[in-house]
Amino acid sequence: MAARSAMPAEEITTAASDFFKAFSDKTRLRILAALVSAELCVCDIASLLNMSQSAISHQLRFLKQARLVKSRKNGKTVYYALCDDHIQTILAQGIAHVQEG
Repeated sequence: MAARSAMPAEEITTAASDFFKAFSDKTRLRILAALVSAELCVCDIASLLNMSQSAISHQLRFLKQARLVKSRKNGKTVYYALCDDHIQTILAQGIAHVQEG
């Protein structure tokens, strides 16, 4: 059966499920959208989203563990950016999909 041979292995679907969970939170999506255009520090993201730095840090920790964002330290300031172009593409396609309604 073609469908059976096209199915990814269970460990792959589990990893993909965990990956997509990172996109299931509105705040995390807004953070990712902000990082599409620029590398930002926690204080910039908090200001942009009108949220506390603590709340943003919590979500960034989740996004970093999910390998959607990476960080770079410059002195005492930590800057965040998307891990790669795949994240931007997935985010853009998801937004385009819901906008097509």
